[in-house]
Amino acid sequence: MRAIGIVGEIDEDHNIRAEAPRDLPPGRVQLIVVRPDEDEAGAFWPWDVSQAWSDELGDVRQDLYTLADGQSVDASR
Repeated sequence: MRAIGIVGEIDEDHNIRAEAPRDLPPGRVQLIVVRPDEDEAGAFWPWDVSQAWSDELGDVRQDLYTLADGQSVDASR
């Protein structure tokens, strides 16, 4: 058995759409769906954090640094 990584998307009707490589023959295949960065509870944490902190992340008072602050990590640039 050979595994091939294919990126696709699931639409609102729960149909998977993807394009298979041309060298893959027509026929039934077994699909394994890998969901993005979930924790043990099944939460996609970057999305959850961005939603929970959206007000704080959008508040300009939270901007502690500007491009003029500090020194470049690579001073030769």
